[in-house]
Amino acid sequence: MQIERIELGELKVPLHTPFKTSLRTVDAVHDVVVRIHTKSGHIGYGEAPPTAVITGETRASIRAAVEEYIAPKLMGRDARAMEDNQEILHAAILGNTSAKAAIDMALYDLWAQSMVVPLYRALGGSSGTLETDLTISVNSVEEMTRDAVIAVERGFHVLKVKLGLDEALDIARVQSIRQAVGEDVVVRLDANQGWTLKEALSITDKLDGLGLNIELIEQPLHYSDLHGMIELTRVSRIPIMADESVFSPAQALEVIRLRAADILNIKLMKTGGIYKALQITSLAKMHGIACMIGCMLESSISVGAASHLAAARPIIQYVDLDGPSLCKENPVVGGTDFEEERITLNETPGLGIQEVKGFVAYE
Repeated sequence: MQIERIELGELKVPLHTPFKTSLRTVDAVHDVVVRIHTKSGHIGYGEAPPTAVITGETRASIRAAVEEYIAPKLMGRDARAMEDNQEILHAAILGNTSAKAAIDMALYDLWAQSMVVPLYRALGGSSGTLETDLTISVNSVEEMTRDAVIAVERGFHVLKVKLGLDEALDIARVQSIRQAVGEDVVVRLDANQGWTLKEALSITDKLDGLGLNIELIEQPLHYSDLHGMIELTRVSRIPIMADESVFSPAQALEVIRLRAADILNIKLMKTGGIYKALQITSLAKMHGIACMIGCMLESSISVGAASHLAAARPIIQYVDLDGPSLCKENPVVGGTDFEEERITLNETPGLGIQEVKGFVAYE
């Protein structure tokens, strides 16, 4: 399974509604797609979204990282030599975690194909079904409440509500949504670093006092404010989750050591792919801290890869893989099936992807 060619291109898929957080507004998935071709005729797929406000990457930088630094070092190598290939991948260039993630998942796709099993089984998993939440973008109280009701009508039982722009408005948003969807729906919150410590302490106290039954709050403070995260985690009765504060296994260990969060959010685009994500799950299991698997704005190529990881590691207890559900269409033929809240993993080798419609290769 010798690597013969690494092909890059773009994929653009419109969203049902604009995706809005305290950091950005996006109306389409517009990502870089990787296809690793081998002399044996196998193809491994990967994907990288340009999330400049989080990973610092653009489509141009992702392309440059792969074409100029990563691909030349992997050409001609055996795609099955996972440990050596991962060492080469992560040493090729600093940072550029999304570019690395796209190559990483394509290598894992080929690795599992070589064993003729789906990736989650190659990683040790046994159950091929998951349930994801659905994100409710930050908008007016009325819009968010309407979107939450629609999500429940679509069959979603877990909602992730985006907040982080105004304390009083954030409280009103959560109150309205909880009243509209009832008590049986799980509500988790994501401030995307939008609060100060003072605001976070006030909001968590008010939410708890109002009895709104919030499952968790994701990254309420700036990613660098670990001291604030320590204090908030210590006093909050609502579990606190670290997202942007945790990219690498070293950062995960630091958050665990400092008790700066109750839960860790793993995203392949932060870790640089499955290989480093597996290291974080091992650390989390060792220290008894639960994980979430999340995604950026991605299609079912890379969200499928994240699903395989989640199905293989029980320490991943929370699933936030709604990227494909936010899209108007699924351009991927084969692979993981995303049917509203239900994710069903393929039983075909690797990621099981046969074709990506709309893929436009770079010249």
